[in-house]
Amino acid sequence: MNKPKPYFKKIYDERIFAELAREFALKNCHQIPKLEKIVINSAINADADKTLIQEIQKEISLIAGQKSVLTKAKKSISNFKLRKGMTVGTMVTLRADNMYEFLSKLIFITLPKIRDFRGVSNRMDGHGNYNMGINDHTIFPEINIDRERKLVGMDITFVTSTNDDKQGHALLSKFGMPFRKKS
Repeated sequence: MNKPKPYFKKIYDERIFAELAREFALKNCHQIPKLEKIVINSAINADADKTLIQEIQKEISLIAGQKSVLTKAKKSISNFKLRKGMTVGTMVTLRADNMYEFLSKLIFITLPKIRDFRGVSNRMDGHGNYNMGINDHTIFPEINIDRERKLVGMDITFVTSTNDDKQGHALLSKFGMPFRKKS
């Protein structure tokens, strides 16, 4: 049985692709910007106990819809009491259907739940990609907020196929990313 195409994948194929080609006068279909991947990264205190680390990894996996991997320290830093090989975070890279599912959940469900939300920053990274930080992971619908827990922040990176900030911003805007109005 065929699984239906994610909403944003369908919208990109049917509408956004042609709009971006027209807007930037791109003749070659390979020049038209597309979303390549979304990376979710969360840092963990290096001296945290194993149960907390496993719980955070499980929650990031729930949010992303696929299993996250633990990241390890590459070198020792004595000022931070950090040893090479200690767990310092968890990350997950989303591509294809999982990426589009996460994007629609983020834009339609999660961001509107933030109190006094006025939009996300307009700043791109200079290479057509966009980074945003979330201070509290409990805004995601998969997380049960009834029990007492440690708040976990995360960084979300949207990697596009373009190196131009204007094209990357236009792509994310057409998906409905709620950027702040420029004043």
